[in-house]
Amino acid sequence: MSTTVTILLAISVMLLLGVVMAWILGWANVAFHVEVDPKIDFILEILPGANCGACGYAGCGEYATQLVEGNAKVGECPQCNKEMVEKIAAILGVAATDVMPFKAVVHCTAKEMHKMNLREYAGEKTCAAANMLSGIQGCTYGCLGLGDCVRACPYGAIKIVDGLATVSYDKCMGCKICASVCPRNIITIIPFKRSRMLVVKCSNHDAGPEVKSVCKVGCLGCGICTRNDSVFKIDNNLAVINYENFTENPAHAVAVSKCPAAALEYVGEPSLDEMEAVKDEKLEDVVTADFKTTVNETKWRG
Repeated sequence: MSTTVTILLAISVMLLLGVVMAWILGWANVAFHVEVDPKIDFILEILPGANCGACGYAGCGEYATQLVEGNAKVGECPQCNKEMVEKIAAILGVAATDVMPFKAVVHCTAKEMHKMNLREYAGEKTCAAANMLSGIQGCTYGCLGLGDCVRACPYGAIKIVDGLATVSYDKCMGCKICASVCPRNIITIIPFKRSRMLVVKCSNHDAGPEVKSVCKVGCLGCGICTRNDSVFKIDNNLAVINYENFTENPAHAVAVSKCPAAALEYVGEPSLDEMEAVKDEKLEDVVTADFKTTVNETKWRG
């Protein structure tokens, strides 16, 4: 009998504790409840959810919160297309701004054939490790080509071609991760005001003769580009572009053609308008090998 009473008493105590704890939790839920604006959840459903931090915030959740609180601007997410921006703007009741994608640029154009004073490297095959040693290659500003950016890119937008990191712009989302892992800081994220952008494919700040001694395609800081196009300036022996004032201008093509080092390039994908403009141009004939040798021209005598 006493055993039965003990069991019933234990059950009663547990039930009472359960009721008390449930009441406490219910009270705490009301007392400490933080009202969450439903707009945040609506915006989170639109955002890509990559949490890459390219917008300047810790993740998509933080960006959505700051948007609703009025501390962030619509269109700061580089992975949002025009449709996504318009939906977010509609939720917030603001005007949609033009989407200007940001994409990565590798400020080096030196492939293996262009690099001078190369030495065999037998260490860990990472740019971070190789950068700690001197003498790997003549140019201390050049791409090491060991693929730290390739491994870091979550979108598969970078590959190594002939020892040079090369960006696939149809995949690049401008997330800045590649720029953060490059030990030589030669990757930047620039605004693509057009589908193809003019860039300076060099980072070497040395004087012209020193650049020529280590690279066949490095910027010489000669200033020819600045004399042909006002968007350029020379900063510490290196040509740079002011992208705030960048507009499409025929002077760009002149600067590219007159660069003695071929350090100026257009990167990106041609737009439909650009392809339409050259659709009627005749391509050069393709030269094919006919495998003829001097034996074919030999005149035999006998």
